[in-house]
Amino acid sequence: MYIFIHYRMKKRKKGQYLYTLNVLIYTMWKQIEHYFNAYPQRKKIAQKMLEYGVKIQNNNFYCGPIELADSKVARAFQVDRRAVTATRDVITKEPELLKIFSNLAPTCHLKEVAPHMKWGVIEIIPADPSMSGILADVATIIATNNISIRQAIVDDFEFTEEPRLYIITEKQIPGTLLSTIRNARGVKAVLIY
Repeated sequence: MYIFIHYRMKKRKKGQYLYTLNVLIYTMWKQIEHYFNAYPQRKKIAQKMLEYGVKIQNNNFYCGPIELADSKVARAFQVDRRAVTATRDVITKEPELLKIFSNLAPTCHLKEVAPHMKWGVIEIIPADPSMSGILADVATIIATNNISIRQAIVDDFEFTEEPRLYIITEKQIPGTLLSTIRNARGVKAVLIY
């Protein structure tokens, strides 16, 4: 799942603000999984490639500009090296797959860095991960308290058994905000650290 977030606060009248959140969520897995369903290891490799942003370029695996050997990919994904080679062959032979897997990019997750930078981390456990609007509601609560969001990352519910929403904020989240976030639509539980 790819999530692109743009959050903007506009002043309308004296003391009133208009909050807008434009979220584009695009799940491609349902369109391409049939290429991998017959071979569980290939399916696992393709899912891990999407999860980590590992792309195919010039018939090789890359994480950003770093070329990855088939054996290293196999070891990291805990699969047979031949399955890695076969997955690459399937992807390079199918134009629909190559369009996707040649344009992936790794994403920096700031969750572990945030405490060292004195930023806030909110981990949301959704009641129903496929429900729309959870991120929008939580982001609105945060923004109305004049806290800026540095990053929001959502686990894809099609790949992750227990998906989470992680929001990294410019400053620590006050404890008083915890109950408000917990009561947001679609939120099952909240962890703040």
